Amino acid sequence: MSRQPIRIGARGSKLSLAQSGHMQARIAHALGAPLDAGPEEIASYAQLIPIVTSGDRIQDRRLMEIGGKGLFTKEIEEALLDGRIDCAVHSLKDMPAELPPGLVLAATPEREDPRDAFISKVAQRLEDLPRGARLGTASLRRQAQALHVRPDLDVVMLRGNVDTRLAKLERGEADAILLAQSGLNRLGMGHIPQSWLDPLAAPPAPGQGALAIESRAEDVDAPWLAAIRCRPTTIAVAAERGALYALEGSCRTAVGAYGRLDGTRLCLLVEALSPDGVIRVRHEGEVVLTGDDDAGQALALGLSLGAAVKAEGGDAIIAPTE
Repeated sequence: MSRQPIRIGARGSKLSLAQSGHMQARIAHALGAPLDAGPEEIASYAQLIPIVTSGDRIQDRRLMEIGGKGLFTKEIEEALLDGRIDCAVHSLKDMPAELPPGLVLAATPEREDPRDAFISKVAQRLEDLPRGARLGTASLRRQAQALHVRPDLDVVMLRGNVDTRLAKLERGEADAILLAQSGLNRLGMGHIPQSWLDPLAAPPAPGQGALAIESRAEDVDAPWLAAIRCRPTTIAVAAERGALYALEGSCRTAVGAYGRLDGTRLCLLVEALSPDGVIRVRHEGEVVLTGDDDAGQALALGLSLGAAVKAEGGDAIIAPTE
């Protein structure tokens, strides 16, 4: 019996293809592919379609200068809306707070390690870097959190894929860099970091470590999507993205959020910082989930804490548009 494979859109970077390939196999198995299926048989159920995004093409400027996180999703979402692909695999932390009309986050599989990893040839921890050391990052959140702890650091703009940033570190363009541990794990490079940032001291980007399957709204109830959802991850990231939405999170706002689910108890820490790290506003809260609409309760908690942070931080936590 002939069937059309599910077409999966994803960025063409090495990391994106590694994590999308894993999801391709998960989707294929959910559609009926045998667990021992080889690459060709998996592709007959789920086909991977790499798409180059504007965020991948422009590597010499910060995202806040060229249009924000949407540059990593725009071309992929256009393909989804046009019907050229059936779903898309994203790193959830790269997704803007708001999605285009007609598209939804249909599934979030099990989350990887959400922490930021510290990599350096001169120190074991961020706190141990020499005075005035150069920290390479293009993330406003990582910049602000690092400067809050070490205001003497010289933050240098460092973009590119994981291999590119590691090569720049090796060439001495920075004394240390911060990367998502989840991406390193998915690339088989989880052993590289010298240490990790405590997610309670320096909350990661909302959704960091989680993948997101984006689909058209009318496809959200498809059984193959339901088969790859992870309830604890879905609840935790719903809270984190609620905070992001309340803070109108973009590349102009240094936002960290960390949700932890323990049984029916969901705890959420939200913070926002001024770009120089001088001002840091934090709020923490929890909710006991009732089981009726757990994701909705999580979202409400995130919206509430995010609004509290925004009200307290005001304009100080928004980077200028210079």
